[in-house]
Amino acid sequence: MKANGSVFKYGDNVDTDVIIPARYLNSSDPAELATHCMEDIDKAFIKNVKKGDIIVATRNFGCGSSREHAPIAIKAAGVSCVIAETFARIFYRNAINIGLPIIECPEAAKGIDAGDDVEIDFDSGVITDKTKGTTFQGQPFPPFMQKIIAAEGLINYINQ
Repeated sequence: MKANGSVFKYGDNVDTDVIIPARYLNSSDPAELATHCMEDIDKAFIKNVKKGDIIVATRNFGCGSSREHAPIAIKAAGVSCVIAETFARIFYRNAINIGLPIIECPEAAKGIDAGDDVEIDFDSGVITDKTKGTTFQGQPFPPFMQKIIAAEGLINYINQ
């Protein structure tokens, strides 16, 4: 499994309230949530994100409330993967549960810039910044997690 896209870059402590603001939590429709994804931290995100694009952030991505809406909004916006130095644990689990690939890799989080073209090989964990010609070794997903992601989430995986 691979992902390839252009990077949107953010810093430390991107919390679930800026990923999907609380004022939009009255909807559970992924398409509706996607239209407000990242709007409180990056108004241009939803206008510019394309299917397959990648979010790169530094430390503690997805901190704050435990809302599942945050990874759902990111995935529904078309993001193929989130790379960060570290993730808040509940966000990490929610992302896997809904089938959003995420990779912890401090070197990639520091070395990749906004707008870079990046490819991720989920089998090997290799992250390639095609713009700069650099590679980083992230943690590959164990086979069972790849199956959950390929099934588009835990519920679909269980139902299969």
